[in-house]
Amino acid sequence: MQERDAKLLVMGVSGSGKSTIGAALAQRLGAAFIDADDLHPEENVAAMAAGLPLTDDMRWPWLDACAAAMQDAGAIVLACSALRRAYRDRLRAAVPGLQLVYPRADRALIEGRMSARKDHFMPVSLLDSQFATLEPPGADETPISVSVAPPVPEIVDRIIARLTA
Repeated sequence: MQERDAKLLVMGVSGSGKSTIGAALAQRLGAAFIDADDLHPEENVAAMAAGLPLTDDMRWPWLDACAAAMQDAGAIVLACSALRRAYRDRLRAAVPGLQLVYPRADRALIEGRMSARKDHFMPVSLLDSQFATLEPPGADETPISVSVAPPVPEIVDRIIARLTA
Protein backbone atom coordinates (compact mmCIF):
# COMPACT_ATOMS: atom_id res chain seq x y z
CA MET A 1 0.00 0.00 0.00
CA GLN A 2 1.29 3.43 -0.89
CA GLU A 3 1.23 5.75 2.12
CA ARG A 4 -0.04 8.67 0.00
CA ASP A 5 -3.33 6.88 -0.71
CA ALA A 6 -3.71 4.89 2.51
CA LYS A 7 -7.25 4.42 3.77
CA LEU A 8 -7.02 2.97 7.27
CA LEU A 9 -9.65 1.96 9.81
CA VAL A 10 -8.39 1.65 13.40
CA MET A 11 -11.14 -0.45 14.99
CA GLY A 12 -11.91 -1.99 18.37
CA VAL A 13 -13.69 -1.57 21.66
CA SER A 14 -13.88 1.72 23.50
CA GLY A 15 -10.71 2.42 25.43
CA SER A 16 -8.48 0.26 23.21
CA GLY A 17 -6.51 3.27 21.99
CA LYS A 18 -8.14 3.73 18.58
CA SER A 19 -8.10 7.53 18.68
CA THR A 20 -4.62 7.86 20.17
CA ILE A 21 -3.09 5.32 17.80
CA GLY A 22 -5.09 6.62 14.83
CA ALA A 23 -4.04 10.23 15.37
CA ALA A 24 -0.37 9.27 15.79
CA LEU A 25 -0.53 7.04 12.72
CA ALA A 26 -2.16 9.78 10.62
CA GLN A 27 0.51 12.26 11.70
CA ARG A 28 3.32 9.85 10.75
CA LEU A 29 1.71 9.12 7.37
CA GLY A 30 0.84 12.76 6.63
CA ALA A 31 -2.78 11.63 6.44
CA ALA A 32 -6.01 13.22 7.61
CA PHE A 33 -7.49 11.85 10.84
CA ILE A 34 -11.15 11.40 11.68
CA ASP A 35 -12.46 10.27 15.04
CA ALA A 36 -15.79 8.55 14.37
CA ASP A 37 -16.96 9.63 17.83
CA ASP A 38 -17.19 13.15 16.40
CA LEU A 39 -19.66 11.93 13.75
CA HIS A 40 -22.21 10.41 16.13
CA PRO A 41 -25.59 12.14 16.10
CA GLU A 42 -26.62 13.69 19.40
CA GLU A 43 -29.12 10.88 20.02
CA ASN A 44 -26.36 8.26 19.92
CA VAL A 45 -24.13 10.21 22.30
CA ALA A 46 -27.06 10.73 24.70
CA ALA A 47 -27.90 7.01 24.66
CA MET A 48 -24.31 5.96 25.36
CA ALA A 49 -23.89 8.62 28.05
CA ALA A 50 -27.00 7.17 29.70
CA GLY A 51 -25.38 3.72 29.67
CA LEU A 52 -27.46 2.36 26.80
CA PRO A 53 -25.74 0.40 24.03
CA LEU A 54 -26.50 1.48 20.48
CA THR A 55 -28.77 -0.58 18.27
CA ASP A 56 -27.90 -1.40 14.67
CA ASP A 57 -30.59 1.04 13.55
CA MET A 58 -28.65 3.74 15.41
CA ARG A 59 -25.31 2.60 14.02
CA TRP A 60 -26.06 2.38 10.27
CA PRO A 61 -26.46 6.14 9.60
CA TRP A 62 -23.37 6.81 11.71
CA LEU A 63 -21.31 4.26 9.77
CA ASP A 64 -22.56 5.79 6.51
CA ALA A 65 -21.41 9.22 7.74
CA CYS A 66 -17.98 7.71 8.56
CA ALA A 67 -17.71 6.20 5.08
CA ALA A 68 -18.78 9.45 3.43
CA ALA A 69 -16.13 11.37 5.38
CA MET A 70 -13.44 9.01 4.03
CA GLN A 71 -14.49 8.77 0.40
CA ASP A 72 -13.18 12.01 -1.05
CA ALA A 73 -10.08 12.26 1.11
CA GLY A 74 -6.59 11.22 0.06
CA ALA A 75 -4.67 9.38 2.75
CA ILE A 76 -6.91 9.11 5.79
CA VAL A 77 -7.13 7.29 9.12
CA LEU A 78 -10.52 6.69 10.73
CA ALA A 79 -10.77 5.65 14.39
CA CYS A 80 -14.10 3.81 14.63
CA SER A 81 -15.27 0.93 16.78
CA ALA A 82 -16.63 -1.11 13.81
CA LEU A 83 -17.03 -3.99 16.26
CA ARG A 84 -18.99 -6.36 14.02
CA ARG A 85 -17.98 -7.80 10.66
CA ALA A 86 -21.15 -6.34 9.12
CA TYR A 87 -20.08 -2.83 10.17
CA ARG A 88 -16.63 -3.27 8.67
CA ASP A 89 -18.13 -4.77 5.50
CA ARG A 90 -20.33 -1.68 5.15
CA LEU A 91 -17.32 0.62 5.48
CA ARG A 92 -15.25 -1.48 3.05
CA ALA A 93 -18.07 -1.46 0.48
CA ALA A 94 -18.05 2.35 0.53
CA VAL A 95 -14.27 2.79 0.82
CA PRO A 96 -12.43 0.40 -1.54
CA GLY A 97 -9.01 -0.66 -0.32
CA LEU A 98 -9.80 0.08 3.33
CA GLN A 99 -7.10 -1.50 5.53
CA LEU A 100 -8.02 -2.62 9.06
CA VAL A 101 -5.83 -1.94 12.06
CA TYR A 102 -6.91 -3.84 15.16
CA PRO A 103 -5.41 -2.72 18.49
CA ARG A 104 -5.74 -5.69 20.87
CA ALA A 105 -5.95 -5.44 24.64
CA ASP A 106 -7.47 -7.44 27.43
CA ARG A 107 -10.52 -6.25 29.32
CA ALA A 108 -8.64 -5.36 32.52
CA LEU A 109 -6.24 -3.01 30.72
CA ILE A 110 -9.08 -1.32 28.85
CA GLU A 111 -11.22 -0.95 31.96
CA GLY A 112 -8.31 0.74 33.72
CA ARG A 113 -7.84 3.16 30.82
CA MET A 114 -11.54 3.94 30.60
CA SER A 115 -11.75 4.55 34.34
CA ALA A 116 -8.92 7.09 34.07
CA ARG A 117 -10.48 9.02 31.15
CA LYS A 118 -12.08 12.36 31.78
CA ASP A 119 -14.84 13.99 29.75
CA HIS A 120 -15.73 11.00 27.55
CA PHE A 121 -19.35 10.04 26.94
CA MET A 122 -18.72 6.26 26.98
CA PRO A 123 -19.09 4.90 30.53
CA VAL A 124 -17.14 1.88 31.78
CA SER A 125 -20.52 0.21 32.35
CA LEU A 126 -20.81 -0.34 28.57
CA LEU A 127 -17.53 -2.21 28.30
CA ASP A 128 -19.20 -5.62 28.70
CA SER A 129 -21.57 -4.83 25.82
CA GLN A 130 -18.60 -3.70 23.71
CA PHE A 131 -16.82 -7.04 24.22
CA ALA A 132 -20.08 -8.97 23.69
CA THR A 133 -20.56 -7.21 20.34
CA LEU A 134 -16.91 -7.47 19.24
CA GLU A 135 -16.24 -9.83 16.35
CA PRO A 136 -12.45 -9.73 16.03
CA PRO A 137 -11.42 -9.40 12.39
CA GLY A 138 -10.80 -12.68 10.63
CA ALA A 139 -7.70 -13.51 8.61
CA ASP A 140 -9.68 -12.93 5.40
CA GLU A 141 -10.05 -9.28 6.45
CA THR A 142 -6.23 -9.01 6.45
CA PRO A 143 -6.08 -6.90 9.59
CA ILE A 144 -2.93 -5.43 11.00
CA SER A 145 -3.31 -6.69 14.55
CA VAL A 146 -1.18 -4.99 17.20
CA SER A 147 -0.91 -5.20 20.95
CA VAL A 148 -1.61 -1.95 22.78
CA ALA A 149 0.87 -2.80 25.53
CA PRO A 150 3.91 -1.03 23.98
CA PRO A 151 4.19 2.77 23.85
CA VAL A 152 2.23 4.44 21.03
CA PRO A 153 5.30 5.31 18.89
CA GLU A 154 6.30 1.63 18.89
CA ILE A 155 2.75 0.57 17.98
CA VAL A 156 2.76 3.04 15.08
CA ASP A 157 6.19 1.75 13.95
CA ARG A 158 4.79 -1.80 13.86
CA ILE A 159 1.73 -0.72 11.87
CA ILE A 160 3.82 1.21 9.32
CA ALA A 161 6.20 -1.73 8.95
CA ARG A 162 3.22 -3.96 8.10
CA LEU A 163 1.80 -1.37 5.68
CA THR A 164 5.03 -1.12 3.76
CA ALA A 165 5.87 -4.86 3.84
